[in-house]
Amino acid sequence: MNRREFLLSSLSLATAGSLVACDDHGASGMPKSPGVTVGPDGKRRIPWQNWSGYQHCLPDARIAPKSLDELVDALRHSRGGIRPVGAGHSFTPLVPTDGTIVSLRNFEGLVRHDAEALTATLGAGTKLGQLGELLDPVGQALPNMPDIDEQSIAGAISTGTHGTGQDLGALHSMLTALTLVTPAGEVIECSRDRHPEVFDAARVSLGSLGLITEVTLQNVPTHRLKRRVWIEPLDQLLERFDELAESNHSFEMYFIPFCDRAVGITINPTDEPIRPRQAEPDNDAVMQMKQLRDVIGWWPGLRRLLLNKATEDYEPEEAVDLWYRVFPSERAVRFNEMEYHLPRESLLPTLRRVRETIESAHSEVFFPIEVRTVKGDDAWLSPFHGHARSGSIAVHRYYQEDPLPYFADIEPLYQDIGGRPHWGKLHTLDARTLAARYPRWKDFLEVRAALDPQGRMLNDHLKKVFGLV
Repeated sequence: MNRREFLLSSLSLATAGSLVACDDHGASGMPKSPGVTVGPDGKRRIPWQNWSGYQHCLPDARIAPKSLDELVDALRHSRGGIRPVGAGHSFTPLVPTDGTIVSLRNFEGLVRHDAEALTATLGAGTKLGQLGELLDPVGQALPNMPDIDEQSIAGAISTGTHGTGQDLGALHSMLTALTLVTPAGEVIECSRDRHPEVFDAARVSLGSLGLITEVTLQNVPTHRLKRRVWIEPLDQLLERFDELAESNHSFEMYFIPFCDRAVGITINPTDEPIRPRQAEPDNDAVMQMKQLRDVIGWWPGLRRLLLNKATEDYEPEEAVDLWYRVFPSERAVRFNEMEYHLPRESLLPTLRRVRETIESAHSEVFFPIEVRTVKGDDAWLSPFHGHARSGSIAVHRYYQEDPLPYFADIEPLYQDIGGRPHWGKLHTLDARTLAARYPRWKDFLEVRAALDPQGRMLNDHLKKVFGLV
């Protein structure tokens, strides 16, 4: 009997024994998106919500300019607040506004490339999932990618989105130039040599400086990658973590709450023949763990026994394919997320504290905890600023369940070590705390004030983040 059959049969037996729990895990208190309304001017106002449904708003206007001139004209003549929107994959309230939401979905595609320098300029509305089909034919590849590829490239860059690999930087570290349109309609082309202070601020800006319309990336030659996934005892994998991070192009791990085993994933360049990835089991596995939580979440010992049995016969999976088919994974089960970036030496001790907190106080948790490493950089608001290497821990909560009590118990574990939150994921830090953790915080605020003196690119969340309430 394989692991899936075992788990499903165990669930059937437990359900037959009338052990089903009734707790809705906070679902009844989750925010609800407003419906379509008609404003005082007679115009229909259509609500916006993010991917998980946790963030939403009712903007006065939603626009999608088709050209740079149209965008400049729209910014110059719009009133009130302005917020850019990409794919809505941020969990923090970066987009919500009662002003104007601007989509750059018409700014997409490969604009130009340099075959010798291995650089490519792309429209900022291009989705990460489109990059492979654009870059591979011209012989280029991203050095690294996050494991979700639904985001727009401007949104991913602006929030510090990253993949894993202790010698691989986040997406914004690949930038060599970008084009920014300020809320006054000024077009600024910047790089390390042109308007370097704007470049250093705009590489991770939370969309607070203006709208990015183009980005130029430093790429590498296109290549194949080999991905290996396996399960081993958690304590053993933690002992090997540093060696695996050091010896592989990319390495990450997931530990499963109330289980003594963890998942390891490595990705490395290869010349082996292509062997495509098979159908993803991850989404089914997550929902099966939810079922197990629902049925016997109140009995941790039995839950651990069943999860240990269900994972003991896992056969390692290997696949070889072009880079853009290997890095990302399908994430069909929606969630809300909190992720913090830590000094590398603090990663594993903190992870052990996270596990203890979950298994002593949060029996409702079933999503695996994601652990990654990232190379540092010098973008002013990069969570990896000034680090040689960073570690990251991401915790998730099912999208229909209140994430705040869980996250409120985990977030304090990161504070004594100067943890920095992922800008697109839920956190509660304010300007005073953040200013102490970012050496160039004041420089960023000065550039922001110069580019947007009226604060038109700010919403309530950003005013709190920047201390402008």
